[in-house]
Amino acid sequence: MPVIALNAIAIDPRNPNLFAVAGSDEYTRLYDVRKYKWDGSTDFGQPTDYFCPSHLIGDDQVGITGLAFSDQSELLVSYNDEFIYLFTQDMGLGPNPVPSSPLSACSEPSEMGLDHSAMSASAMEADEKAIPQVYKGHRNCETVKGVSFFGPKSEYVVSGSDCGRIFIWKKKGGQLVRVMEADKHVVNCIESHPHTTVLASSGIERDFKIWTPKAIDKATLPTNIEQIPKRGLFRLLSFAAFNEDDDYNFSWWWC
Repeated sequence: MPVIALNAIAIDPRNPNLFAVAGSDEYTRLYDVRKYKWDGSTDFGQPTDYFCPSHLIGDDQVGITGLAFSDQSELLVSYNDEFIYLFTQDMGLGPNPVPSSPLSACSEPSEMGLDHSAMSASAMEADEKAIPQVYKGHRNCETVKGVSFFGPKSEYVVSGSDCGRIFIWKKKGGQLVRVMEADKHVVNCIESHPHTTVLASSGIERDFKIWTPKAIDKATLPTNIEQIPKRGLFRLLSFAAFNEDDDYNFSWWWC
């Protein structure tokens, strides 16, 4: 079994027996602690499920930097040099998906007892499952970035970016609703308060910032985020007033 460097661990708040881990390959692995037996007869080392967008299966250029569970047991996964994806429990690939990319990189499919048709079949099976919601616009290339849900019912998705901004999307539909300057360099960590509408952010700067939805002025949003086809390159082009009153306008202080 290949060694995967881990970047993120998340526990399902609705079922603490389940936790997900992810790191230097394309898969998020879901484990169930109930499979552990004190007498040593256990298959605890084997995931009960895997998650990955079908187009990233076998891609040895991507890894995962952040994970988060919602209160509805949805799984949020942030890829480096790619996007953020939202999985529901029925989108899993099962306990035996295509071998992960580090193993594939070291061996030919025939050496592993597999052929290209088997790998293609697994990718097709993944395609047939429901497609995960995707969140685009930020840049996750330079550092390990977290990802989080936000709102009393996890209605929003939040992430930092290499451009020094916080990005906020509506969970349902993936619409980008806020982009906020938060660091002169990179925003790495975003955490939401468990009981109230407050965000904490940190990055390369030495301070951390607390955000509350109490700003007097209307928030601004890039009206055109040009996504260059080359992986990992994004440009923010223009800003205009955003007038949806049902979304949060943030003010902040730093500590």
